[in-house]
Amino acid sequence: MPLNATSSRVRGQLLALISSGEWEGQGKLPTERALADRFEVGRRHVRQALDALEGEGLVWRKQGKGTFLGQPTDPMGDLAAKITGQTNALEVMEARLCIEPELTALCAKRMSPEEITRLRHLAQRQFEAADPQATELWDSSFHRLIAQCARNRPLLTAFSLLDKIRSNATWVSIRAKARDGASLAVTHSEHMAIVEAIALHHPEAARHAMRDHLETRFAALESELRARGYYEQAPNHIAMDKPA
Repeated sequence: MPLNATSSRVRGQLLALISSGEWEGQGKLPTERALADRFEVGRRHVRQALDALEGEGLVWRKQGKGTFLGQPTDPMGDLAAKITGQTNALEVMEARLCIEPELTALCAKRMSPEEITRLRHLAQRQFEAADPQATELWDSSFHRLIAQCARNRPLLTAFSLLDKIRSNATWVSIRAKARDGASLAVTHSEHMAIVEAIALHHPEAARHAMRDHLETRFAALESELRARGYYEQAPNHIAMDKPA
């Protein structure tokens, strides 16, 4: 559900503290009670603020253990690292084109009004992001929320593996170079088309909207790779080591 004024303020305070690196060393946030005392609010407001941050992929929680920064430890990390060395950015985009449109179609059947509101918020934050790192963060959060709300564990596992692979620093840099003001406006328009199709509970329209979006990003990524000289002799083979 949308945050009330107090919970929204607490979310902003938590986000500022996370950005400042205050808890980076231990990787764990204080308890809800400690945060409530610090911000002089009820625990309910802290819990709602943490819910919002968890939905944005900035924290994760484990019952009985607490709230932690970032994403939970990924047991597929070793597999993702191995695959990263055997694939390339366009192959990952091809895999996303196979998986994410179907996740989006399922979302159109299963996403709650509150989750749709969060998705709109993430799309807007991505559009308003002030730097490439923030753009990447909010874009990933947008796509991750769709994957989670499809409520299909095997597909979510496949998405999570691809998400881990595409976090490769070189590929993140290439994606950032493939974005400019005009392309960010196009992405925002495409993200909103996805949101609207989901909100209308129209699976086929949602599927097509996500496919159109990913195909646009595929073309931009391919163009950037060509400009950087990552293509080798055969046009269908992309070398991801930096060209000499």
